[in-house]
Amino acid sequence: MLPPRRVRRLTGPLLLGVLLGSVVLLPALVLVAAVASAFLPGRWRALRLLCFALVYLALEVAGQVAAAVLWVLGGFGRRADGPTSRAAHYTVLRLLLDVLMRVAQRLFALRLVTDGASWSPLDDGLPGSTNAMVVLSRHAGPGDSLLLVHTLMSRDHLRRPRIVLKDVLQLDPLIDVYLNRLPNHFVAAGPGAGRSSVAAITDLASDLGEEDALLIFPEGANFTARRRVRAIQRLRERGLLGAMRRAQAMRHVLPPRPAGVTAALRAAPHADVVFVAHTGLEHLSTVRDVWRALPMDKTLHLRWWFVPAAEVPRGEAEQTDWLYGWWATIDDWIEATRAGDPARPGSP
Repeated sequence: MLPPRRVRRLTGPLLLGVLLGSVVLLPALVLVAAVASAFLPGRWRALRLLCFALVYLALEVAGQVAAAVLWVLGGFGRRADGPTSRAAHYTVLRLLLDVLMRVAQRLFALRLVTDGASWSPLDDGLPGSTNAMVVLSRHAGPGDSLLLVHTLMSRDHLRRPRIVLKDVLQLDPLIDVYLNRLPNHFVAAGPGAGRSSVAAITDLASDLGEEDALLIFPEGANFTARRRVRAIQRLRERGLLGAMRRAQAMRHVLPPRPAGVTAALRAAPHADVVFVAHTGLEHLSTVRDVWRALPMDKTLHLRWWFVPAAEVPRGEAEQTDWLYGWWATIDDWIEATRAGDPARPGSP
């Protein structure tokens, strides 16, 4: 269970204290990291992690300061829902994410490649590039998720994402402050969470504008072999044998949960749909994963598939079948990418 919001807000001053302490102790921290790197695989692993952690901490503090300034300028929160305040919050988030991703790419020598002949609806001047979007992405860990949100918000695309994400992510102070001030939905664990999430997704989708993108992760969690087995078992227990067989055929993704997707498409029939697959950071879900398998000198692959609103099925059963078909395509793309042929899979 999450601490109350007032308690979570105390992390702002704590982060500032940690940052100041880190600056004071920086020579010692660098020395320790350099010595530790000599005993770890990879090139300067501990030193790179230290640099990234310090940058992340500094961005958290800068974001909190900016949030406080925006709160004051917004009439001490009274105009927080106004278009000017929302635009300012999106701008700060975009700048912070841009710095974070640039630092990560430079520190860890990461390269982002958009694979195949996939057409990105985000490119300026292409048909549909200014239409509202529902973006349906595989769930592959916080690293890939940050990469996707950064791509949507980048200066080239300037989309305003509305994200459906787990409530535990509110433990991150920056996510907690900014995403609670903007139209997003945090999915709580426990009974009744599914019904409340469907209602929240309907509300988020109902007024999607031409610069908005509703981002949903239909799997609901990062892929693991254990979660895949449990998801298939749940489908069997519910008597959804057709869905169970289709889920068994998918090797790298969890079976999608259609309720939130169908709610979004029902509330926003005018929106185009974008399916997103990405791979390269899915093995990094915890701090332990980062320490054991820090990605360096890697290529991260991203693939978009665009479906105009006119081609989206409208019946709930048809949408579920369509969603499973696209998830099979994403699964095939991941398999092909790992085998060195990312251009192979097409649309279902």
